[in-house]
Amino acid sequence: MRKPAFGESNLGALAGAVVGAIGGLFAIGIAPAIIEHKLALLFATPMLGVLCWLISLPIGWVLGGQIGPRVGELFQSERAEIIGGVLGGLAPILLIAACGWYMTTR
Repeated sequence: MRKPAFGESNLGALAGAVVGAIGGLFAIGIAPAIIEHKLALLFATPMLGVLCWLISLPIGWVLGGQIGPRVGELFQSERAEIIGGVLGGLAPILLIAACGWYMTTR
């Protein structure tokens, strides 16, 4: 099994970065928007959203770049590599969303 280098450019890293960047912008506002039933709360903290974007983009790149090629090689498919990258990009989003949920409900 080929182990990708840290921060290596591949399909999984690209998919992880895209998912991490887009999801990172909205991750912190998801919990308040769901709890209060107001879509406007998704954008209530723009500076915190940008900070989460800056955090989740590189983490999504690195995790997607590590998970994606391993999954792709396991299933012998580029699609599987992209799906592995997406899962790597979801990790920081889920952690940030869980943090937002905790801050909203306590």
